[in-house]
Amino acid sequence: MDENGQEAPTTIIPMLKAAQQAAGGVRNLPDPVKSSLLNNLADRILTQKELILAQNQQDLDRMDDADPKKDRLLLNNNRIEALAQSLREIALLPDPTGQVLLERTLEQGLQMQKIAVPLGVVGVIYESRPNVTLDVAALCLRSGNACVLKGGKEAAHSNACLVDIIHESLAEFAIPAEAVTLLPTDRKFVNELLTATRFVDIIIPRGSESLIQFVRKNSLVPTIETGAGVCHTYVEKSADLAKARAIVVNAKVSRPSVCNSLDTILVDRAVAGEFLPTLTEQLNAYNVEIFADKTAYPILKAAGYPHLQEAQPEDFGREFLDYKCSIRVVEGLPEALAHIQEFSSRHSEAIVSQDTQVIETFLNEVDAAAVYANASTRFTDGGVFALGAEIGISTQKLHARGPFALEKLVTEKWVIRGNGQVRG
Repeated sequence: MDENGQEAPTTIIPMLKAAQQAAGGVRNLPDPVKSSLLNNLADRILTQKELILAQNQQDLDRMDDADPKKDRLLLNNNRIEALAQSLREIALLPDPTGQVLLERTLEQGLQMQKIAVPLGVVGVIYESRPNVTLDVAALCLRSGNACVLKGGKEAAHSNACLVDIIHESLAEFAIPAEAVTLLPTDRKFVNELLTATRFVDIIIPRGSESLIQFVRKNSLVPTIETGAGVCHTYVEKSADLAKARAIVVNAKVSRPSVCNSLDTILVDRAVAGEFLPTLTEQLNAYNVEIFADKTAYPILKAAGYPHLQEAQPEDFGREFLDYKCSIRVVEGLPEALAHIQEFSSRHSEAIVSQDTQVIETFLNEVDAAAVYANASTRFTDGGVFALGAEIGISTQKLHARGPFALEKLVTEKWVIRGNGQVRG
């Protein structure tokens, strides 16, 4: 029996086959129908808010309050309303499929087009975050794809409830329920999903670094990595220190459990003595634990910061996902760039500076999906970037980089029309 009291299957292959068959029907849905479907789903999410909250509470009750993933798991009125609004925004986005990307007549008289088409069946493996269930389903349906969802046990009740509501909307539009398939939570099915090359077209892991690396090493299905973020903010010597403080504090405490939150503060030695003490009051309000290098430590110690540790080598390049961060004092831009080059996960990186030349060098030299000047890394988000939502933040360079959203859930098809031509 599974966690919902139903008999657990011995294989997920029939579910994957059914999803592949359903993908054909989704692929051919007219654009207005896909938009109407998402608006219908948004209405249902709001009218069944109490049911969603009750199921989410069952999941929350099973998780330790000290677990930093609990914030990711939490659904509340505001978050549900935001999810519904996101569905409506996705419905308004232009359909990425069917667009003619290139058109020409070849020398032989052949009429050639390159057209954007759906990927097919999108498999997503994720942890803790039930909002991913809605985001992925909405983005896939809007782009003409089916999806198979492998959520974690910690969100089992929330995910099952949300998928049931999705299926209600699908039924109203006579779309097979298998277009959005929730797989069993048992980890024994992961390898079966990762090797189902006949039925699944792409796998997207979203979660911890260990999950991403496991999928990367074991998947035979093409994979796009999303999730892990080791994010830095570099306070350069010319920075407006009041702006720098606001940016650093926001990037760390506004929502520390997400991948675009700040992990390491880099501070120019020239301003470290002045800047670091200005952080103490606001970071202390959130009990942020600081792992400071040998230069930053005595400055913060003298300032009376209570949650202070001496940084160890492993505290740099570490994704904290909690009220914790590391601090390193650097000798100017070259050392800051070298540190980021060594420890960044290529997610989101920021500089606070008033020197235009330094800013442009940073933006050009840092190799990351998103780079910021004088702004918080917390802005890296599909919704904020006006993409409606995202499946995750891609930190790789092939196919998609940055917010992996609607526009990237397509591939290309070459269509050639002739009237009897043969090649000599």
